[in-house]
Amino acid sequence: MIQRTSHDKTSMTAIFTNPNLFVFSGGPGCGKTTVLTELTKLGLPCVPEVARQIIQEQVASGGTALPWNDRAAYTDLMLRRSIDSYLAHACATQPTLFDRGIPDTLGYARLIGLRETAAIEHAIQTYRYAPVVFIPPPWEEIYSTDTERKQDFVEAERTFCVVSKAYEDCGYRVVLLPKTTPASRAQFILKTVKLTR
Repeated sequence: MIQRTSHDKTSMTAIFTNPNLFVFSGGPGCGKTTVLTELTKLGLPCVPEVARQIIQEQVASGGTALPWNDRAAYTDLMLRRSIDSYLAHACATQPTLFDRGIPDTLGYARLIGLRETAAIEHAIQTYRYAPVVFIPPPWEEIYSTDTERKQDFVEAERTFCVVSKAYEDCGYRVVLLPKTTPASRAQFILKTVKLTR
């Protein structure tokens, strides 16, 4: 659904909002991928995380837009790809879960101390998801690193706090997942999605 609003007499801004688009975010290593796998098995469409795709592509091509190299370029690429991902699913007529959303870019910008965030904030107001965002809390017992995830658990906790705050600042209600099995977490998300529609 597209709503249009005018900020002044000479400009019109298209506001995209679809209550079928839900975001699943949080810090790294909190069990998100495993829960998404469970949700896919249950028939809920899930949109892959753009950040991981960017890292894999940049590493494969020898690019520098990486969180451990050119962070500003990585942030810009993350924003553009997140908008593209949103637009690709903007007309979804059934609940669809995004592995991270556009406000994650703001969270990342805050984590790295990037001061110029006007483009990110504009995108956040232009492309709106369902009002609730699912975020699993940090869980040290299941935390692990991999090729793309290089942060330690302390950094994962900090990321959780910053990302959660970013979503709240953007007008979303953060719903924390219980520390339980992936199957139970998936059922929790499905029930909450049904209640919010």
